[in-house]
Amino acid sequence: MTRFVCQQCGYQNLKWLGRCPNCGGWGTLVEEKGSAKQKKSPAVQRPVSLQEIEQNVETRFKTGLSELDQVLGGGLVPGSLVLLGGDPGIGKSTLLLQVADYLAQNYGPVYYLSGEESNQQIKLRAERLGVSTPEIFLISETNLAAALEVLPEERPVLLVVDSIQTIFWPDLTSAPGSVSQVRECTVRLLEFAKKEGVCVILIGHVTKEGMLAGPRVLEHLVDTVLYFEGERGASFRILRAVKNRFGSTNEIGVFEMTSQGLRPVTNPSAFFLSEVTETVAGAVVCATIEGTRPILVEVQALVTRTPLATPRRTSVGFDPQRLAMLAAILEKKAGLSFYDQDIYLNVVGGLKLNEPGVDLAVVLALASSRLERGLPPKTVVFGEVGLTGEVRPVAMAENRLREAFRLGFHKACLPEGNRQNLPNKSPNKLVGVHNLQEALEEFVL
Repeated sequence: MTRFVCQQCGYQNLKWLGRCPNCGGWGTLVEEKGSAKQKKSPAVQRPVSLQEIEQNVETRFKTGLSELDQVLGGGLVPGSLVLLGGDPGIGKSTLLLQVADYLAQNYGPVYYLSGEESNQQIKLRAERLGVSTPEIFLISETNLAAALEVLPEERPVLLVVDSIQTIFWPDLTSAPGSVSQVRECTVRLLEFAKKEGVCVILIGHVTKEGMLAGPRVLEHLVDTVLYFEGERGASFRILRAVKNRFGSTNEIGVFEMTSQGLRPVTNPSAFFLSEVTETVAGAVVCATIEGTRPILVEVQALVTRTPLATPRRTSVGFDPQRLAMLAAILEKKAGLSFYDQDIYLNVVGGLKLNEPGVDLAVVLALASSRLERGLPPKTVVFGEVGLTGEVRPVAMAENRLREAFRLGFHKACLPEGNRQNLPNKSPNKLVGVHNLQEALEEFVL
C-alpha cells in the first residue's frame, strides 16, 4: 500500500499534501510503499507477577573514558540501545572507535557497522588513534538484515552503527534515512540488543537547528540519548545526556580533542577558568551545576553605547530572552539605564548555561561592565534573581562552594537563604544577599 509520510514528525496520509497538518512543515510528505509481506503474530507471553521476577545484579562495561562513564551512569549496560548525535566532524566516530578499542581489549569482540565510510577509511582513523586490537571487526554495509546475518553465533560485546540514517531494511521500499526506514531499523536493532544482550550504539545525524534528524519516536525507542557539542575550531567537546534509563539525565562530560583522539577532562572547572588571571570589569566567575557536578565558569558581559534606535541583546551560551529580562530587572530595581546600550554576553569555554543559579552572576556582570567596576578578586557568585529583584536560594549550594574554595576562591556572593543553611557562616567568606540592591552595594557600587 502506498502512503505519504512526513519526514519530520512521521505523520501518515493516503494522499499527498503540500503542508503537514501535524507539524506544519512544507513539502515534507514523501511517498513510501509498505512491505507486501505479512508478519506472523508473535506468541503472547504469560503475564508475570512483579514479585516473581528475579532481580539481577546490574553489570556495566567501562568504556575507558571516565567522562563518558559518568554521563552513562557508570558505563554501558548490556542489552542497552544508545543514540549519539552531534554536528558533522565533531568527533562522534572518533569517540566510538576509542570505546570500541577499550571494550575489545577488556571484554570481548566489537563489531563496527559503517554505512558511510569504507573499511580503509576507518583503518586510517584507527592508525591515527593508535587502535590496533584484532578484536574489532568492520562491516561496510548498508543492508541491516545482511549485516546482522554475518554476526557470529558468539555475540559481540558491542555493536556500533555509523549511522542510523544510512542503513536500510530490505523489506521496505523507501529510501535510507526516511522516517519508515529509520524507525524500522531502530526497532530491529532494539530487538537484537534486548534478545542477545548486546550493547548497541547508534550514531544519528542532526538538523541545522542542532536537533536529532528523523522522527521523535527514535528518541523514545532508545534507552539513552547523548548529544556531542562543541565548536570544531575549539579543542574541547561536551557530551550531554538528555535521556538515560540507567542513570541521571543532564549529566555532562568534558573532552579535549588532541592528535591522539579525545582525552577526558577530569577537572572541568580548572579547564574553563584556565585563562582567568585577574578581575576586570564585566567578568564574573559563576558556580553552576550540570547534572550532579558543580562547575565554575566565567561569564563576560560587554555593555557599550549604541547609535541604533533598537539596542542589541546578544548572548552566547545563555538564553537571549532571559538576558533581556535580567537587564530589565537591573534597570528597574537598580536604576541602571540600558535603553541606549548594546549588551553582549558570553559564557567562556562554550558551555551552555540553562539553570537559574546563573542569574546573579549575569546581573553582576552587566552592572560591572556598565559601571566599569570589577568585582573583588577570587569571588564566586551564584543565585536566582526574581522579577521583583529578590535573590532566591538555589540547589546544591554547599557543593558549589566546595568546588570554588578547592580552586582557590575565598569569597562568595550567594542567596541569604542558602547561607543560613550552611555550617560555615563566616561573613569574610560567605556574603548572603536578600535582593539585587544588596548584591550591587556589596560588590559593584
